[in-house]
Amino acid sequence: MSNKKFYITTPIYYPSDKLHIGHSYTTVAADTISRYKRLRGYDVMFLTGTDEHGQKIQRKAEEKGVTPKQYVDEIVSGIKELWKAMKITNDKFIRTTDKYHEEVVQKIFKKLYDQGDIYKSEYEGLYCTPCESFWTKTQLVDGKCPDCGREVELTKEESYFFKLSKYQDRLIKHIEENPDFIQPVSRQNEMLNNFLRPGLEDLAVSRTTFKWGVPVSFDDKHVVYVWIDALSNYITALGYMTENDADYKNYWPADVHLVGKEIVRFHTIIWPAMLMALGEPLPKQIFGHGWLLLEGGKMSKSKGNVVDPMVLIEKYGLDAIRYFLLREVPFGSDGVFSNEALINRINSDLANDLGNLVSRTVAMIDKYFGGVMPSELKEGDFDADLKSVVMDTPQKVEDLLDKLQYSTALTEIWKAVSRVNKYIDETMPWVLAKDEANSQRLAAVMYNLAESIRIISVLIQPFMPETPHKIWAQLGIIDNKDTLTWDSSKSWGKYPSGAKVNKGDVIFPRIDLKKELEELEQIAVAKSGAKSESSEAENKANASNTITNTKNAETKKSSSAQNKADVAVDDGLITIDDFAKIDLRVAKVLQAEKVEGADKLLKLKLELGDEVRQVVSGIAKHYAPEEMVGKYVVLVANLKPVKLRGIESQGMILAASDDKELVLATIDKNIGSGARVR
Repeated sequence: MSNKKFYITTPIYYPSDKLHIGHSYTTVAADTISRYKRLRGYDVMFLTGTDEHGQKIQRKAEEKGVTPKQYVDEIVSGIKELWKAMKITNDKFIRTTDKYHEEVVQKIFKKLYDQGDIYKSEYEGLYCTPCESFWTKTQLVDGKCPDCGREVELTKEESYFFKLSKYQDRLIKHIEENPDFIQPVSRQNEMLNNFLRPGLEDLAVSRTTFKWGVPVSFDDKHVVYVWIDALSNYITALGYMTENDADYKNYWPADVHLVGKEIVRFHTIIWPAMLMALGEPLPKQIFGHGWLLLEGGKMSKSKGNVVDPMVLIEKYGLDAIRYFLLREVPFGSDGVFSNEALINRINSDLANDLGNLVSRTVAMIDKYFGGVMPSELKEGDFDADLKSVVMDTPQKVEDLLDKLQYSTALTEIWKAVSRVNKYIDETMPWVLAKDEANSQRLAAVMYNLAESIRIISVLIQPFMPETPHKIWAQLGIIDNKDTLTWDSSKSWGKYPSGAKVNKGDVIFPRIDLKKELEELEQIAVAKSGAKSESSEAENKANASNTITNTKNAETKKSSSAQNKADVAVDDGLITIDDFAKIDLRVAKVLQAEKVEGADKLLKLKLELGDEVRQVVSGIAKHYAPEEMVGKYVVLVANLKPVKLRGIESQGMILAASDDKELVLATIDKNIGSGARVR
């Protein structure tokens, strides 16, 4: 067993009738880092599970006419099925109804009581049942729960209290001396300034108004409340306070607790204080990530804004969903989920960039060399720069993943993907193939492409568990284990000469955005129970609360308005959908020359991401060719190609003019070519 240990947890999920994409967010992130650490040789313990006690569960079970255990059993089964579909590699799954957990919770409660850290008193406060949180009047928003917006109840009952205030100064000291303990830093500042420094009050840790919970062993009128019950799972799962505590000794303290930002307070104040009281080490880090938002609101089971991950996986494949969750939003920040953003990301990054790269490379090796990689190679221009970019990527990815910066790590990998695509345009294998004398140079180009793809495929393993295997099968190396280890990504030249490629299916087929959104809307309407005679506006409103992010989101966030509906003009005005028909991109001018016999025309070669476009533009009287090279211009990228003076023009660059002057529309800061203008 490895000497390098890594213990990661997600919050244990509260059973809900509906599973949404937000459930997957934290767990996919935890799974990704777990896969990465295993690839690096770590002995990993990855824990997830379900928090199944409480008044809300009891009430819902009563409404359905079943016992609380029957109610949660069915839902937990659904959660486990989702984790299976998401290929989550958790090592343990804990339920707070597990007997071993309940027994240890009782021991923890009794120990804290015996040593004077828990005492009996009476509690009166405002309680939100859906969120299971107590609030003061000043914390309410318009008299309602600040988290979910629901009504709160005035609750008064006898309760046992934990001396949270006793540990206030120790907590502040620990946080100040361990700056990585709470991440991101914004969460740390929030905990210090909003809760700890103003002063902590003791915490009610038992309830008498319901029975669905762990009974207090020495006072059966009380059940242990969520704080001691649910939070203790991180150590009860490891055998804490049992004869079989080897896992606790091996893995605790946890390397990181991944939690949503709404429960950071519980994990960075209540949980560490409990551990201090028990005399146990504190976790090394609590990372509070942001929310996935839908139509401007938190995607939560309490509000009903849910997106069914099973539907999305079935339609687009697991890796597309995992990639989107981890790439779209910097981990720690809030982000907006929409089907449109998902499809655009699939088309751009996965279909155009990665999928097309693999398909082109395999097809060229098959066409030029009968599918077998030659051994005699001739190095040439562009090779050194390609290798430099690709070989710098593994260390960058490691550094970023060690900081849980998933999105930025994927950005670095896709920079390598972009560089490899550009290498094809630079070396022009189709030109080399026309002359037998270039055979060894062509072979080197093919090798460099295959080797770059091999390294990229290794690096995406933690994020996308299925795609690497598809790539390896097409590259003919799926059984060559030495070429597929994490460490192999740091060595150039592992791709074996003589390997035989296998042309396969397109890994990520391109999706018709308009048709797909229409289909998703129909699914959403069906799932929401909308009647067929409902008006179109009603259907869209229903759909926006489930899967699709339609008209309201377009109005609120015009930046999402790319690649949508057909143009329709009414009285000279256009809608946001009309404007969205235009695909505007940032392009870098690589070359410029005058068109012979035409005073006004320049022929431009433009870099558009991984693509090179030729555009003829009537700007020669205002811009000299040498003045254009290096400029970043705005290109209408989806115009049908036309011929001007016999030269094909693949788009149009934008400019403003009056009677005397013409000025190009340019970008005021350096941004990568191919970026969308919104």
